[in-house]
Amino acid sequence: MAAPLGDDVLGDEPTVQALEAKVAALLGKEAALFVPSGTMANQLAIRSVCEAGDEIIAHRESHIIHYETGAPAALAGCMIAGLDGAGGLFEAKQVRDAIRPRDQHAPMSRMLILENTHNRGGGTVWPLAQWAEVAASGSDCGLHVHIDGARLMNACVAIGCAPMAYTQHADSVSMCFSKALGAPVGSALAASAAVIARARRFRKMFGGAMRQSGLLAAAAIHALDHHVERLAEDHANARRLAGTIANIEGITLEGTPERVATNMVFFAVQPQLGTAQSFCDRLRERGVAALNMGPSRVRMVLHLDVSSADVDRAGVIIAEVAKVRA
Repeated sequence: MAAPLGDDVLGDEPTVQALEAKVAALLGKEAALFVPSGTMANQLAIRSVCEAGDEIIAHRESHIIHYETGAPAALAGCMIAGLDGAGGLFEAKQVRDAIRPRDQHAPMSRMLILENTHNRGGGTVWPLAQWAEVAASGSDCGLHVHIDGARLMNACVAIGCAPMAYTQHADSVSMCFSKALGAPVGSALAASAAVIARARRFRKMFGGAMRQSGLLAAAAIHALDHHVERLAEDHANARRLAGTIANIEGITLEGTPERVATNMVFFAVQPQLGTAQSFCDRLRERGVAALNMGPSRVRMVLHLDVSSADVDRAGVIIAEVAKVRA
């Protein structure tokens, strides 16, 4: 609340500028841009790089496909070539095979998007060697490589690396402050100065330029300074929750508790427990928040407002709800 303020639309918002410089340095890019949401950060990258009729290569379970309301088509006029792969990951050969021929009949392959951690994949983390190979396959084919890094810091904490271990292989990266990092609002896009200058214009066009947004930027700075290392607690709590869920009749945990990579726990409810949505509704009535991710798939996310005691209480409630229904 004490952050010095200005007007980011006019370019004199000192706290936003401090955040953007901090993010650019953290991610190893020339410049960064503060935006209201991760969706806008991804879409600004797409709009700044692609032309109408271009094609983006991404995993078919990517956030840009499922949760950004068709924005690549609506805002940039782009198609998406979806790749398969367990956990939201894929291989370099798949990228090379997806490149379109330079022919007037085909869309232009323009961008490769890698999501890390991968949401629908289960909060999975890209192994660094696989990441470098896949990103290089895109760069070698002339693609702009973009990271949807909404939870990039979770990935880094999970495997014990600096963000640049990933970002050095990409041309642009988005990251979110309002998910596991715990700030109330905001994301950032980092890239070359030329891409960010173009993205700044489209941010205004999309309605994302804010005035005294230093209040929000200050919270993001605080999150980067104080909430990164503690992400390991969320990961431990996720494994703790998974260990409980794995033993509940009628529920099938995805993977094993030990293989929960970051702060997300996914499980399937068996037919006798109803649908995922009805199960989530019954949990919510008891004070436990969970998200329907399909007919039988449920996601639960751990964050800085959830303690290990909360996890234990949630585990008891999940077991009780499952037992009552069964």
